[in-house]
Amino acid sequence: MGAMSSDAILPAIHARLAAALATPHPRYRPFVVDGAALGALDDARADRLRRFPALAVSTAQVAFAPLLARAAAAERSAALADVALTLRAEGALPAWRDELYAVAPAFGAPAAFLLERGAARWFGVRTYAAHVNGATVRAGRTHLWFSRRSPAKAVDPGMLDNLVGGGIAAGAGVRATVVREAWEEAGIAAHVAARAQAAGVVHVRRALPDGLQDEVVFVHDLALPDDFVPANQDGEAVEHRLVDAAAAARLIAVATGADVVTVDASLVVLDFLLRHGAFTSDAPAYAEASALRLASMPLA
Repeated sequence: MGAMSSDAILPAIHARLAAALATPHPRYRPFVVDGAALGALDDARADRLRRFPALAVSTAQVAFAPLLARAAAAERSAALADVALTLRAEGALPAWRDELYAVAPAFGAPAAFLLERGAARWFGVRTYAAHVNGATVRAGRTHLWFSRRSPAKAVDPGMLDNLVGGGIAAGAGVRATVVREAWEEAGIAAHVAARAQAAGVVHVRRALPDGLQDEVVFVHDLALPDDFVPANQDGEAVEHRLVDAAAAARLIAVATGADVVTVDASLVVLDFLLRHGAFTSDAPAYAEASALRLASMPLA
């Protein structure tokens, strides 16, 4: 992949993503479980939990009530399921998924509890996802596939996204998630998806209307044949677009309009472009843009 010559594109990417990741935020209270901060809630959300006997809320933190603090993960999960169902009934959790995330001090560690995916941001727990840069070479140039999210999706409706990407559910691994999502979102056969190459992680932490997104994205690259055409299987993608590296860079710099790429996917694409030499290290804003991939919004 040849290095890009424009001096404006990388500063524009940095400006757009730095603004997205530096969203003004209120004070957060940690959700402390077994001595570790496993989530973070703004004051309004924390105070809303005071009425639930399963939780102990103070001005300093949110925690499980004493009996649940000593309970097994299954009991904690059941108690939080009741809390989440109540919040859903009140309209606080519009993106209900009927899918559970494992919440733990580290990825793959024993879960402290399981939580409905649609409540993850509300409680500010760390989540994990797997994304794939679908790449192909045409006319000697590297191209990347983008998908457009369905306008019916509760999160980032209608926005452009990576060819493949999805949250890692409780009990699932990174590779299994890649293979499953590759088929559902792009019709990529399992034996092809299994060739995706792990390429590190990017970290997204930002305040959103539905809470705090704190997500680690496992990044993968997948080389696809030049005649490959994506075929969505689950109705969650309504368009696919193949663009060269320069056009991909321009897309992730877009901040408004119909072709905005999700922040998560933009970081994954930026990571791909930087790793594959799309920009020289002398390019304006190179260091600043590179740092965004693992930059975290500070919590007050």
